Amino acid sequence: MKHTTKPLLLAFACAVAVAACGDREAQRAAQAAAQAAAIEQQAGEVAKKYDSALASNDWDMARIHGVALLDQYPDSAAARRIGPGLQEVKAKAEAARELRRMESLWDYAQVSADGGTQRSAAILSKDPVDVDGTGAKPVQLVFRDHPKWKRSSYLVLQASDFAKACYRRCQVTVIADAGTPKRMSANRPDTDEATAMFIDDHKALWRLARETKVLEIEFPVKDGSMRKAVFETGGLDGKQMAGWD
Repeated sequence: MKHTTKPLLLAFACAVAVAACGDREAQRAAQAAAQAAAIEQQAGEVAKKYDSALASNDWDMARIHGVALLDQYPDSAAARRIGPGLQEVKAKAEAARELRRMESLWDYAQVSADGGTQRSAAILSKDPVDVDGTGAKPVQLVFRDHPKWKRSSYLVLQASDFAKACYRRCQVTVIADAGTPKRMSANRPDTDEATAMFIDDHKALWRLARETKVLEIEFPVKDGSMRKAVFETGGLDGKQMAGWD
């Protein structure tokens, strides 16, 4: 009887051990499956925000959610889905930020004048320019629509003067987006000092400002030499100047 009981007990113990091992394996598998499901659910929630931002063309938010998704849940199905297109989203987000920056460079104004409303769009040069040896100062480009004087475009210096030779007529050189230089006629007021100089073809200059990102204008100063001002014009809002487009 003793010889029979011992093998039976041993077999029972082994069976219990095998069952316990099986239970632990099943438990670990269940835990892993639950964790994976939780990750997929969390990734899916971020993906919903990403998709919503895309649908709204909100490239900044789409980039934020997309980067977060790939960083936090790189092995998720959602990450595999959006991964191939995220680089394009990042590029669009950067372009949108750059456009907002350029839009902020413009200053628009509407004031009462001569029984009507004067509208203007003005921007300062990217870098200050030294026009007379007294130090670099911003140059301003202005588009103006006046009730009496009608439409015009002109440069404004913070100090000194434009070349006296421009009393009647002179020329400036305009380069749009590093393209072919264009010569445009210009004139300054017939006064002892003039910190403003009109560029006669305001239509052509407006069109260039609207169609390009960077506008360079080279102009003659008081001593007869030339200076160049660079304007980041890509954010010009045509709706602010009704009828100009």
